[in-house]
Amino acid sequence: MTESQEGGGAVAGAWRRVTGNRRRLAAGTLVLCTALAVPVTVHAVSESDVTTGARADGARPGSDPERPDREPTRQEKDALYRAEQLLLRDCMRRHGFVYQPVPENPVPEAREFPYVVDDVAWARRHGYGSDIERESARLRAADPNQRYFRSLPPERRAAALAAANGRRPVGLTAKNPDGMTLTRSDQGCRTDAERALYGDVQTWFQARSTAGGLPDVRRSRVLADPRFAKAAKPWARCMRAAGHPYDTPADLRRELPPSDRPLPRRQEVQLAVAEATCAGTSGLAETAASLDRQYDHELRQRHRADLETGYRLQLAAVPRARSVVK
Repeated sequence: MTESQEGGGAVAGAWRRVTGNRRRLAAGTLVLCTALAVPVTVHAVSESDVTTGARADGARPGSDPERPDREPTRQEKDALYRAEQLLLRDCMRRHGFVYQPVPENPVPEAREFPYVVDDVAWARRHGYGSDIERESARLRAADPNQRYFRSLPPERRAAALAAANGRRPVGLTAKNPDGMTLTRSDQGCRTDAERALYGDVQTWFQARSTAGGLPDVRRSRVLADPRFAKAAKPWARCMRAAGHPYDTPADLRRELPPSDRPLPRRQEVQLAVAEATCAGTSGLAETAASLDRQYDHELRQRHRADLETGYRLQLAAVPRARSVVK
């Protein structure tokens, strides 16, 4: 399996990054997510700044340098993302192409609800996110990288994709937490940018593939847990009382119209608010959050080595990233 096929992962070319968010139907759940194809970074539990006494590489004095004592902060990951975008821009320029760095999160209002919409205030503002999708569409239409890529003649498009991603998706191999093998080119500007930051791109590819694959595994386990199904029953009773006969959030999701033909605004908001209200009063939101934490902990323990390798590589790359973005 090439990485271009990986769910939510790499895209075929640098210009196929969608600067917006989309509603994704997966395992019967609603996911409102930013659809930028960005390097997979390890989810941070803490976003505090570097603790006093910690080294720049994340290891404490006298500790095992291969075992980072913390995860990268939000600020550090932002620097890594910006640096990679700049390195990609400069590399593409050397190959004779134009690439403009894109923001990591162009639609900050985007939210992810993998199990059930549980934020009443957000639902009142956005319903199921059709307004956010319209903004995403506007951003896609205005994306200078997409317009530039489409303006190229066919042979230049092929050359641009090869420059960005390598000619063939071979050279790097990783195994996802679900056991699927991913491959990607060890050539091209995207890999060169990662190599400049992280050094060992094979090790980084495995670490980021593990980190990027864990959320889907975690969510599938939560949804398959009998405790989730049990908690969905009072949610369904609450929804029926509100005039919405759905047994599970997944059933509701399957009944939603396509994102390009959403429900009338008032109806969309009313339905989303009912779902979120019932999620809270029925206990489904609390159960889902508890199960999510449980499986997150279990999976992190099982894949600790790859996750810690990712932390170590990211923390070591921060000084290089800051020298690029200064």
